[in-house]
Amino acid sequence: MSASPVRAVAPAWLEVPDDANDLAGAVWPASAERGADDVLHIAGVSALALQERFGTPLYVIDEDEVRVRARRMRDAFRGAARRHGGDARVYYAGKAFLSTEVARWVTDEGLNLDVASPGELAVALAAGIEPARLGYHGNNKSTAALAHAVELGIGTIIVDSLDEIERLARVTAGRDAAQNVLVRVNTGIHAETHDFLATAHEDQKFGFSPDGARDAVRRIRETAGLRLAGLHCHIGSQIFGSAGFAASAERLVALHAELSAGGALDVLNLGGGFGIAYTRVQEPAVIEELADAIVDAVAAACERHGVPLPLLAFEPGRAIVGPAGVTLYEVGTVKPVALDGGAVRTYVSVDGGMSDNARPALYGADYSARLASRAGRGEPALVRVVGSHCESGDIVVEAEYLPGDVAPGDVLAVPATGAYCFSLASNYNYAPRPAVVAVREGQARIIVRGETVDDLLSRDVGAAPEKGDQ
Repeated sequence: MSASPVRAVAPAWLEVPDDANDLAGAVWPASAERGADDVLHIAGVSALALQERFGTPLYVIDEDEVRVRARRMRDAFRGAARRHGGDARVYYAGKAFLSTEVARWVTDEGLNLDVASPGELAVALAAGIEPARLGYHGNNKSTAALAHAVELGIGTIIVDSLDEIERLARVTAGRDAAQNVLVRVNTGIHAETHDFLATAHEDQKFGFSPDGARDAVRRIRETAGLRLAGLHCHIGSQIFGSAGFAASAERLVALHAELSAGGALDVLNLGGGFGIAYTRVQEPAVIEELADAIVDAVAAACERHGVPLPLLAFEPGRAIVGPAGVTLYEVGTVKPVALDGGAVRTYVSVDGGMSDNARPALYGADYSARLASRAGRGEPALVRVVGSHCESGDIVVEAEYLPGDVAPGDVLAVPATGAYCFSLASNYNYAPRPAVVAVREGQARIIVRGETVDDLLSRDVGAAPEKGDQ
């Protein structure tokens, strides 16, 4: 039997749902549900109430979802390490989503925090996070940025090049206390992910090859102001399963054992990159099982190489905050488009787009969507959710089934937007970036104010009023 016209244009993984109003559990925050009024509620707060109070587009973050995931991550890796007589430390990767409130949530739950720029460092400090609890990443840290970090007493700097080591040598010269550093190593393990998300292969901007790492360690050890705390590796992002981590750990432990002959190395940082579900067909690993598998592999490698298990460190970001986020939009136009072969695709245009979620344009990332303001009554219809920007690639959800009666004025919710949507947001087409609202126990509050067009114009010198008009 030949495929139906609709199936011919739908991706093979996308099944026609029995109910186009259902909420796939792995994709949404645990608190997401349809109320008696058929409206989507997150942490007890109605999507319609959120739209009325804050407008759309709107980033919504379930605070308890973030906190629970942070605690689970901490307990999973600590528990796995302690089974082998060791310990583990978990850093929240701030690049996924960072605000002062989120920084406080994760550190309240026992996590440390990674930053990767002077701006992210400023947010962490504004949140009151102790500098000793921070790790500082980045492939091109300036001398000024390094000097500021050292002066603050930053916990660890992850060094990425010989140039950076020389800058640090100058910055730390004559200081009483040595600065802790980790050397970032490319283990050559190719994560099964988008090329732009795979970060441990050789031909990319981050880190050192094993031979380069040996040179870096030699230079650090002869620099009085630096203390080599250990090695670091990050194989990529949105990774399901433990095989890549285990293979990377084997190579990293071998190098750790070799370099330990020249002096103790306290820390082995395996990075992050644990995947989440963006669609109902994706099945991320249970974090406790993933932690056990990774730590078991590291412990076995340490035993083979005759070294004790070091303090292990991990850097999850997306896996903590991604599923906690939902973006709300208002539907503006609905346009059925006839395709070759008799198929029809319905374009559902919303009041946001690639300015608030760049991931589909950057990586071809898939997302899900559901009506949030009501339950639809029509038969499932294949739709493409698109934004309002002047780009044909301005796609929010490439393919989804929504009720066939989706209409202008509906509120649409896109789940799993807690990671990298806010972080990558732009002002393309002079679109103000949306507000971020935290929801918890039936209450909502703004944690990042949304921009206005006046905010954008205030930076345009030609639009500023003359002094006599002020």
